[in-house]
Amino acid sequence: MTRDFRTFLLRGNVVDLAVGIVIGAAFGRIVSSVVAGLITPIIAAIGGKPNFAALSFTINGSHFHYGLVINAIISFVIVAVAVFFVVVRPINALMSRFRTEPDVSEPTRHCPECRSDIPQRATRCAFCTARVQPVVPART
Repeated sequence: MTRDFRTFLLRGNVVDLAVGIVIGAAFGRIVSSVVAGLITPIIAAIGGKPNFAALSFTINGSHFHYGLVINAIISFVIVAVAVFFVVVRPINALMSRFRTEPDVSEPTRHCPECRSDIPQRATRCAFCTARVQPVVPART
Protein backbone atom coordinates (compact mmCIF):
# COMPACT_ATOMS: atom_id res chain seq x y z
CA MET A 1 0.00 0.00 0.00
CA THR A 2 2.88 2.36 0.79
CA ARG A 3 4.48 1.60 -2.56
CA ASP A 4 1.23 2.42 -4.40
CA PHE A 5 0.93 5.71 -2.51
CA ARG A 6 4.56 6.61 -3.31
CA THR A 7 3.97 5.78 -6.98
CA PHE A 8 0.87 7.98 -6.97
CA LEU A 9 2.74 10.90 -5.38
CA LEU A 10 5.74 10.64 -7.68
CA ARG A 11 3.61 10.42 -10.81
CA GLY A 12 4.34 13.41 -13.05
CA ASN A 13 0.84 14.87 -12.96
CA VAL A 14 0.68 15.14 -9.17
CA VAL A 15 4.10 16.74 -8.84
CA ASP A 16 3.39 19.15 -11.73
CA LEU A 17 0.07 20.11 -10.15
CA ALA A 18 1.70 20.73 -6.76
CA VAL A 19 4.41 22.89 -8.31
CA GLY A 20 1.79 24.81 -10.29
CA ILE A 21 -0.28 25.49 -7.18
CA VAL A 22 2.71 26.70 -5.17
CA ILE A 23 3.97 28.95 -7.97
CA GLY A 24 0.43 30.17 -8.67
CA ALA A 25 -0.07 31.12 -5.02
CA ALA A 26 3.26 32.98 -4.93
CA PHE A 27 2.43 34.73 -8.20
CA GLY A 28 -0.99 35.68 -6.81
CA ARG A 29 0.63 37.25 -3.74
CA ILE A 30 3.03 39.24 -5.93
CA VAL A 31 0.23 40.52 -8.13
CA SER A 32 -1.94 41.32 -5.09
CA SER A 33 0.93 43.38 -3.68
CA VAL A 34 1.34 45.22 -6.98
CA VAL A 35 -2.41 45.90 -7.08
CA ALA A 36 -2.52 47.09 -3.46
CA GLY A 37 0.67 49.16 -3.68
CA LEU A 38 0.50 50.58 -7.21
CA ILE A 39 -2.67 49.98 -9.18
CA THR A 40 -5.26 50.76 -6.49
CA PRO A 41 -3.63 54.11 -5.58
CA ILE A 42 -3.52 55.07 -9.27
CA ILE A 43 -7.20 54.19 -9.71
CA ALA A 44 -8.01 55.90 -6.40
CA ALA A 45 -6.18 59.06 -7.54
CA ILE A 46 -8.27 59.14 -10.70
CA GLY A 47 -11.51 58.27 -8.90
CA GLY A 48 -10.86 60.40 -5.82
CA LYS A 49 -10.90 57.66 -3.17
CA PRO A 50 -7.64 56.92 -1.30
CA ASN A 51 -8.41 53.22 -0.79
CA PHE A 52 -11.25 51.00 -1.92
CA ALA A 53 -10.99 48.85 1.24
CA ALA A 54 -12.49 51.70 3.27
CA LEU A 55 -15.68 51.75 1.18
CA SER A 56 -18.57 50.26 3.12
CA PHE A 57 -22.14 50.78 4.21
CA THR A 58 -24.18 49.70 7.22
CA ILE A 59 -27.67 48.21 7.37
CA ASN A 60 -29.18 47.38 10.77
CA GLY A 61 -25.76 47.20 12.41
CA SER A 62 -24.26 44.93 9.73
CA HIS A 63 -21.23 46.33 7.91
CA PHE A 64 -20.87 45.59 4.20
CA HIS A 65 -17.31 46.26 2.96
CA TYR A 66 -17.88 46.40 -0.78
CA GLY A 67 -14.51 48.11 -1.25
CA LEU A 68 -12.79 44.82 -0.42
CA VAL A 69 -14.80 43.17 -3.20
CA ILE A 70 -13.75 45.91 -5.64
CA ASN A 71 -10.09 45.33 -4.66
CA ALA A 72 -10.50 41.57 -5.13
CA ILE A 73 -12.09 42.05 -8.57
CA ILE A 74 -9.30 44.38 -9.66
CA SER A 75 -6.70 41.88 -8.40
CA PHE A 76 -8.40 39.02 -10.23
CA VAL A 77 -8.55 40.92 -13.52
CA ILE A 78 -4.89 41.92 -13.25
CA VAL A 79 -3.82 38.35 -12.38
CA ALA A 80 -5.84 37.03 -15.33
CA VAL A 81 -4.26 39.57 -17.70
CA ALA A 82 -0.76 38.83 -16.37
CA VAL A 83 -1.23 35.06 -16.66
CA PHE A 84 -2.61 35.44 -20.18
CA PHE A 85 0.24 37.59 -21.47
CA VAL A 86 3.08 36.05 -19.46
CA VAL A 87 2.11 32.36 -19.59
CA VAL A 88 -0.70 31.50 -22.04
CA ARG A 89 0.38 33.49 -25.10
CA PRO A 90 4.06 32.41 -24.97
CA ILE A 91 3.10 28.76 -24.38
CA ASN A 92 0.60 28.84 -27.27
CA ALA A 93 3.23 30.37 -29.56
CA LEU A 94 5.75 27.74 -28.48
CA MET A 95 3.27 24.90 -28.96
CA SER A 96 2.27 26.11 -32.43
CA ARG A 97 5.93 26.28 -33.41
CA PHE A 98 6.64 22.72 -32.30
CA ARG A 99 3.33 21.04 -33.08
CA THR A 100 3.40 17.62 -34.66
CA GLU A 101 -0.17 17.40 -35.90
CA PRO A 102 -0.74 18.25 -39.54
CA ASP A 103 -2.70 21.32 -40.53
CA VAL A 104 -6.36 20.35 -40.94
CA SER A 105 -6.74 22.30 -44.17
CA GLU A 106 -3.75 20.58 -45.75
CA PRO A 107 -4.32 17.20 -47.47
CA THR A 108 -2.72 14.28 -45.69
CA ARG A 109 -1.54 10.75 -46.42
CA HIS A 110 -0.39 7.78 -44.35
CA CYS A 111 3.23 7.32 -43.33
CA PRO A 112 4.43 4.00 -44.82
CA GLU A 113 6.25 3.11 -41.56
CA CYS A 114 3.87 3.99 -38.72
CA ARG A 115 0.61 4.68 -40.63
CA SER A 116 0.17 8.12 -38.99
CA ASP A 117 -1.44 10.92 -40.96
CA ILE A 118 1.20 13.30 -42.33
CA PRO A 119 0.97 16.22 -44.78
CA GLN A 120 1.34 15.23 -48.43
CA ARG A 121 4.34 17.54 -48.89
CA ALA A 122 6.19 16.13 -45.84
CA THR A 123 9.64 14.65 -46.35
CA ARG A 124 9.85 13.16 -42.85
CA CYS A 125 7.17 11.70 -40.58
CA ALA A 126 6.66 13.82 -37.44
CA PHE A 127 5.77 10.74 -35.39
CA CYS A 128 8.35 8.08 -36.32
CA THR A 129 10.84 10.37 -38.15
CA ALA A 130 11.01 8.04 -41.16
CA ARG A 131 12.00 9.66 -44.45
CA VAL A 132 9.13 9.69 -46.95
CA GLN A 133 8.79 10.89 -50.52
CA PRO A 134 6.70 14.05 -50.80
CA VAL A 135 3.60 13.87 -52.95
CA VAL A 136 3.57 16.82 -55.33
CA PRO A 137 0.05 17.74 -56.38
CA ALA A 138 -0.51 17.58 -60.14
CA ARG A 139 -0.96 20.89 -61.90
CA THR A 140 -4.19 21.30 -63.78
